[in-house]
Amino acid sequence: MAINVLGGPLEECSTNPLTGWYRDGCCNTGGDDLGVHTVCVVTTAEFLAFSAEAGNDLSTPHPEYGFPGLTPGDNWCLCASRWQEAFEAGRAPKVRLAATHIATLEWIQLDDLKSHAA
Repeated sequence: MAINVLGGPLEECSTNPLTGWYRDGCCNTGGDDLGVHTVCVVTTAEFLAFSAEAGNDLSTPHPEYGFPGLTPGDNWCLCASRWQEAFEAGRAPKVRLAATHIATLEWIQLDDLKSHAA
């Protein structure tokens, strides 16, 4: 059973849109997840613009990959390093702590995540 950053069972992040490295709705991770998609965020227009500026456009649909494109308010399993970048730039989205995988703590301080709790 996967554990969240609070020490409890990892909760589902989103099935609509379907998220997670393994597309199981959870921010699970493993050795093949090089991006460490472990932070369950609630997207905002500001964050989506930041991510696009950083080279990762999450708003544009890519149906060939089954990706609908994100809109503000969607929950999504985000790469820990991208959240940290957004945090340092003052543009980090809110985090659903119970749905954020404990592996996130290798990249991000728990207090920083808590300061952005949804």
